[in-house]
Amino acid sequence: MTRIIIAYFATLVVFAIVDAVWLTQVGPSLYRPIIGAILAPEPRMAPAIVFYALYIAGLIVFAVHPALVAGAWRTALVKGALFGFFAYATYDLTNQATLSVWSTRITLADMAWGTFVSAVGSTGGFLLTRLATKG
Repeated sequence: MTRIIIAYFATLVVFAIVDAVWLTQVGPSLYRPIIGAILAPEPRMAPAIVFYALYIAGLIVFAVHPALVAGAWRTALVKGALFGFFAYATYDLTNQATLSVWSTRITLADMAWGTFVSAVGSTGGFLLTRLATKG
């Protein structure tokens, strides 16, 4: 159980750091010009915190824990990437289907980002957990 808790927080830290770069450097210039009319002036922190808590739990269940059991960082990479792809595809394609202001550009960029950040977060979480728990 301790190993899973370490994995959770290690994955959270890696994911949050990498995602913060996207949200502060790339996100504003990508999202605001296209969907600015429906964006909140400032992010609502409570739902954001709930998202991160649940999303990291998903990465642990579907990518990091299986990788720790297998002892293979590639498992974390591939399963994390797949989890991110399907999760972000669900969000982006639903938005594109239902919101008139949503664009294909946002869908493709965001799906690619979700795949990447989930792969990096899972792999980083796996590696840090292995380091912290000596295997």
